[in-house]
Amino acid sequence: MPDPSAERGARSAESMHLPPSAPYANEGQTVAAWTLVIVVIIGGIVAAAGVLLALVWLFWAGLAVVVLGVLIGKVLQMAGYGQGGANTVARQRRAHEVRTGP
Repeated sequence: MPDPSAERGARSAESMHLPPSAPYANEGQTVAAWTLVIVVIIGGIVAAAGVLLALVWLFWAGLAVVVLGVLIGKVLQMAGYGQGGANTVARQRRAHEVRTGP
């Protein structure tokens, strides 16, 4: 018959090695992040098309779109649409109120 105290000791030893739980985060699902990702993907596709078609100007145009996407994402983040930004927090609060009621 197994010793219950040994089982309890094993469980507490396991929990001692677990990392502390992190606070809730929206995992980057913000207006700034999605805008950056979409524009960078479009720029990457344009640059890849330039490589495939051997059009140097199209490749550089695609890279310019990638840089533009990064700049747009940063501007949106500074405007409060990124992780922890005022507009993002307000949007999350409204979404929470809709789910749980006022």
